[in-house]
Amino acid sequence: MKKKLLAVVIPSLFAASSTALASGFQLIEQSASGIGNAYAGSAAVADDAGTIFYNPAGMTRLKAREVSLGVAAIKPSFKFDDRGSLAAPGAPLTGSNGGDAGGWAAVPNGYYSQKINDRLWLGLGMSVPFGLVTEYDDDWIGRFHSTKFEIKTINVNPSLAFKVNEVVSLGFGVSVQRFEATYDRYAGVAAPGPLKSFGVSDAAMQRTKLRLEADDVSWGWNVGILFTPTERTKLGFSYRSKVKHDLDGDIEARGPAAPVLRNPRVGLAGVDAEVSVDLPDTFIASAAQGVGERWEILADVSWTGWSSLNVLPIYRSSGVQSGSVADTLATRFQDTWRVALGARYRYDEHWLLKFGVAYDESAVRDAERRLTALPDNDRIWVSLGARWMPDADNRVDLGLAYLFIDDTRIDRNAMAEGKGWVRGQYEGDVWLAGVQYSRSF
Repeated sequence: MKKKLLAVVIPSLFAASSTALASGFQLIEQSASGIGNAYAGSAAVADDAGTIFYNPAGMTRLKAREVSLGVAAIKPSFKFDDRGSLAAPGAPLTGSNGGDAGGWAAVPNGYYSQKINDRLWLGLGMSVPFGLVTEYDDDWIGRFHSTKFEIKTINVNPSLAFKVNEVVSLGFGVSVQRFEATYDRYAGVAAPGPLKSFGVSDAAMQRTKLRLEADDVSWGWNVGILFTPTERTKLGFSYRSKVKHDLDGDIEARGPAAPVLRNPRVGLAGVDAEVSVDLPDTFIASAAQGVGERWEILADVSWTGWSSLNVLPIYRSSGVQSGSVADTLATRFQDTWRVALGARYRYDEHWLLKFGVAYDESAVRDAERRLTALPDNDRIWVSLGARWMPDADNRVDLGLAYLFIDDTRIDRNAMAEGKGWVRGQYEGDVWLAGVQYSRSF
């Protein structure tokens, strides 16, 4: 395992489990103030330090010093219903529907912006840009595909912004990112011939759980530009780069077949492992336009390059089978688009009301390529929120959103890999709530 380089400087809160709410396992919830508008206008609004993540150029719209601290609480639900899953041709997979694969999670964030002079601002952001947890009952039908899949990231993002003139501002940031992955599944429907020669039965394989744990620290970058042709018109554009992670970890086994799998002559478990993951790049185009004395209309279009995740082989990097493929995650994701519209209404000097809708496209291409670890599908956001401003320097943002997820078919045939053929349908939805405190000083 690589040393946990960031453990000293990042509060343990930022290692909280999280679950994907944008397409794939991306987390758009990097500033709770945007929930009420379904993150419409994310790269243009620039009215708190959370702009460091969405568009660092927006820091030039902030006061001399600004701090924002927030957290989003997420409750996804993914319930599977079997529709004829098979262990082998003509042999049904046995087991339960796995319970609810979703659960409560938290996505924290924190940002600080500092004005250096009339043209230059510096900032620091800490966030969780990617995350995923799906966890099923151990006896579920798809247990040979996955019982638990968890991804955690921690992102530290020092940034700067430069005010070119009263209309144009530029921003740049560097991200240092830690990535952790845990993948559990039962070993297989049947014991391969070589293992049977060691006395491993099919029943022993079916009751033996494999776990991959791996981590890495890598880096990326982001840039942004903000146009403010008038005080009430803002146009923002930002780009966040890919981050390539070469994860190192180990594969372990627990259960009746574990002693054989850990046998040095077999070398299938109790060995080091590695996998490379290219986390996708993202482009955002946003607009914010004041209308009348009280209204502001927001719009957002974003693109995420999920096709960078295609087939992810997990290699053994030690033991007699070093260099061989231990498992494969064939994601074969597609690039995605997200569109959001929102509005803000200034009720009085202390209250700002927020509304938003969004359409978020899934990275999963079809039922045949859907993973039990990620029962993802297109979703529609409906959200509302409010900002309370007790005085000119303090702000509290509250947001609530409900995500409608299309009924999700899965038709994943992995018989050739000894995992069986999972066929069924998921019913899912997501509740999302967030709170954020911001202060200027």
